[in-house]
Amino acid sequence: MAAIIRYGKAQVTVYRTYAQPLTGLTPIRESGFVGRDNTLFACEIDVEVYGDNFLPAYTHGDNSNVVATDTMKNFIMRMALEYTGATLEGLLDFLGRSFLATYPQMQSLRVSGQQVPFVAARVPQNDATFGPSGVLFSRSHDDFASASLDIQRDGAATRVVAHRCGQQGLQLIKITGSSFTRFVRDAYTTLPERVDRPLFIYLDVYWKYADAAHAIAPEPSHYVAAEQVRDLITAVFHEFVSMSIQHLVHEMGQRLLERFPQLAEVEFEAQNRLWDTANVSETDDRVKVYCDPRPPYGAIGLTLTRDV
Repeated sequence: MAAIIRYGKAQVTVYRTYAQPLTGLTPIRESGFVGRDNTLFACEIDVEVYGDNFLPAYTHGDNSNVVATDTMKNFIMRMALEYTGATLEGLLDFLGRSFLATYPQMQSLRVSGQQVPFVAARVPQNDATFGPSGVLFSRSHDDFASASLDIQRDGAATRVVAHRCGQQGLQLIKITGSSFTRFVRDAYTTLPERVDRPLFIYLDVYWKYADAAHAIAPEPSHYVAAEQVRDLITAVFHEFVSMSIQHLVHEMGQRLLERFPQLAEVEFEAQNRLWDTANVSETDDRVKVYCDPRPPYGAIGLTLTRDV
C-alpha cells in the first residue's frame, strides 16, 4: 500500500505584544491604509508536517521520530517571541523554516494562520477629541486576514513551494445599485427580476503572488496588505453598478490585478444573502423592512489568473 501521511497541531493561538510595525507599503487609490503599529499582533496558527520518516509511527507504533504536537505548540510560542517581522506571512515563513532547521526528520510542512482581529478602542485624548488607545483593544469578530505557506527542503536550503493569502468573512450590504435581470426563465422559475435591489453578500477573497518572495520579504514595497484588499473590495462594491454577483466579483478581480501587478491570481468565494422583503411603505417605496432569508443560499466562485 502507498501512504501519504501528515500530522500536526491546530488552532495554536498567539497573542504577541509590540511586534515590528508594518510600514513602507505602496499605496493604492482605493485604500487609506498605510500600515499598522502591531502593538497587539494576534493570530491562530496551524502546522501540518509531511514525510515518510513518520510512517513507522502509523505502521508499527514506532514514535522514535515523532515530534509531539504539544512540542510543536511550545515551539510556535517560542518562535513567535523571537520573530522580528511585521506580517502574518512573514511569521508563517519564519515558523516553517525554523521547524525544518530544528527537526531534520521533517521533510516538508504547511503552516497556516489567520488573524485574530483586535481594534484599538477610541478614548478621550488630551485635546478633548477622541482617538485610538495605545493600550486598550476590543476583540473584533468581523472579517480577518489569512495565509498559508507550503515549505520544503531543497538540498541544504528550504523554499516556499506554494502559498495563498486571503481576507475572509466579509459581510457587505449595498442598499441600492445592484440588479439581477434577463436570466433564464422556465417552468421552474419563481424568482422575480429586480432592476434595482439591495445586495447582501458573504465574501472570501484570496490571492497569490507571481513570486512568493514578495509575500515574505522584510522590505514590504511589494507586499499586499489584507487591509488594502479589503478597502479595494469595498470601494468597488460602492462604486460599481452590477448586473449580478458574478459581474461584481469579476470587476473586483480585475481591479485587484490592475492595482497589484505583483499578484498572479485572485479568487473569490461568495454567497448571496439578500434579505427577504417583509414590508414596504405605502408613501415612500424606498422605506422597507427586511428579514433574513431562509437557506439555501446562492454560491458564486471566480478565479482570475494573470496572462503570462
